[in-house]
Amino acid sequence: MNIRENLEEIEQQTLSEKACLSARSKGRIRLEKLDSIRTEFQRDRDRIIHCKSFRRLKHKTQVFLSPYGDHYRTRLTHTLEVSQIARTIAKALRLNVDLTEAIALGHDLGHTPFGHAGEQTLAKLLPSGFTHYKQSLRVVDKLEYEGKGLNLTKEVRDGILKHSKGKGLILDRIKRNMPSTLEGQIVRVSDVIAYVNHDIDDAMRAGVLKLEDIPERLIAVLGRWHASRIDRMVKDVVTLSLKTGLDRIAMSEEIEQAVSQLRDFLYENVYFSPVSRDELDKTEKILTDLYKYILKHPDEFIKPYPEGDSLEKRAGDIIAGMTDRYALRLYRQFFFPKSWPVL
Repeated sequence: MNIRENLEEIEQQTLSEKACLSARSKGRIRLEKLDSIRTEFQRDRDRIIHCKSFRRLKHKTQVFLSPYGDHYRTRLTHTLEVSQIARTIAKALRLNVDLTEAIALGHDLGHTPFGHAGEQTLAKLLPSGFTHYKQSLRVVDKLEYEGKGLNLTKEVRDGILKHSKGKGLILDRIKRNMPSTLEGQIVRVSDVIAYVNHDIDDAMRAGVLKLEDIPERLIAVLGRWHASRIDRMVKDVVTLSLKTGLDRIAMSEEIEQAVSQLRDFLYENVYFSPVSRDELDKTEKILTDLYKYILKHPDEFIKPYPEGDSLEKRAGDIIAGMTDRYALRLYRQFFFPKSWPVL
């Protein structure tokens, strides 16, 4: 018995019967030889961490564009917070932590520069539309490793695709709208737990919100402080999921409703507030001009993969893959007047 097989046996002996075991994975798009020391979900986690799209997350906006402070979240720190919350829940429920972590680390790989504003802009520009969760799956399937993709397991790919809920139900009761594994469902709920809390923290740091702006009824249910809110939400998920017999990941009606209302409050007062709208207009112009430039000069940017996709789709891939600072640098290079040399 090699090390991987020993780890698979430990999973079989220690995890819940409802856990998704590594040895029972539905496999990959392309068949690969099994590793001698890592389980299939460990390999997925490692591939995600080592890919270029993951590294670029450190220079992509979470909410606030090009903040001057050192403590604002980026898309990378958001991802790490989601991973930490998801791991805590998975471990408490005796589910597969490696699968949970892989999905959490890969869930936002397709996010655009400039946060919500960038995603909205690309959705308008591309004939086929744009959503970051579909783009995340496209990144791991078709764009990474020079078009070969990461060849992840079906369970991780499913969790990435179905992690997002936008302003919809956090835990949808329609089965086809939810990840097929409990581990994927954990990431879906951990994503919203992470961002509703850290976006409040950043908004207060930026002076966009004050603590007294948050509706008192939500504070009464969820808690006043960042750590206490996360603690309340996580323990609620663990408690209610156990009450279902792990048939699904669940939240109490009171907590789920309060989290949804807090999310709606953030959309109105932070993400699409009057201040954010001004930034959206700027972002829309930057990305629209870059998109049109790329379409006019495809040889400078467009890759030979994925085969069969339209020029517009591939231009969208380039834009979505940009970091904030790279997009700004290109914009200055292409659209700002250049200084004349002084003789």
